[in-house]
Amino acid sequence: MQSLKDLFLLFFKIGLFTFGGGYAMLPLLKDELVVKRRLLSEDELLDLYAIGQCTPGIIAINVATFIGYRQARLKGAVAATLGMVFPSLLIITLIAMVLKQYMYNRYVTYAFAGIRIGVVALIASVLVDLWRKNIRNYADGTVFVLAVALLGVFSLSAVWVVIAAAVSALLIGEYVRK
Repeated sequence: MQSLKDLFLLFFKIGLFTFGGGYAMLPLLKDELVVKRRLLSEDELLDLYAIGQCTPGIIAINVATFIGYRQARLKGAVAATLGMVFPSLLIITLIAMVLKQYMYNRYVTYAFAGIRIGVVALIASVLVDLWRKNIRNYADGTVFVLAVALLGVFSLSAVWVVIAAAVSALLIGEYVRK
């Protein structure tokens, strides 16, 4: 990263186009940080993302803070966090100013429906990518499917699901080595 300004602008761009929260930002993070700028490996990005998901707060902000800290310590964490937050602050302020008068406009309703569909596609893309990169055998696939089921069907906290998946992987790893 060349400067704190570059870090801020990078996360401003990601924050500007991250509709749907933390899961939807993963493809953007991968494209910008892994593919284009080569600041992180894909495994490093997934590790920081997992930590960001397990810590309290908004996933997107947590991940931006961790990546910013990794790039330029405390100043980098502040720059990345502000870059991620600022677009949302601007957009929410603008929407709040005009939404009341256009909220029931059919074109606005259609636009929001389209955005929701796009977010679902982004999340599905992340799941497929995570599957391809991390599922190496039936045991991994079983842990993955169970984790998705616990999150989606039983609405368990992501923290508990990640802890359970880690313990399962440790147990499976010990069993496989014997």
